[in-house]
Amino acid sequence: MPELHRVSGQEAIRALERLGFVQIRQRGSHVVLKKQTPEGEVGCVVPLHRELAIGTLRSVLKQAKVTPVEFMENL
Repeated sequence: MPELHRVSGQEAIRALERLGFVQIRQRGSHVVLKKQTPEGEVGCVVPLHRELAIGTLRSVLKQAKVTPVEFMENL
């Protein structure tokens, strides 16, 4: 499994946008992103923290159905 680097919430959002996600809304420090796929709509919530914990980042990627490899390539 590739090593995930610590990134900010803003960097994670940028990488997910490169993968086709679009910001839908924001409430406080949490941004909701969605993407249309052939299987249906996929969404995730990214907290706008200065540095995301690795477990939080893994959870976001799991929600988004994005592999760590895809994510790291799009950072």
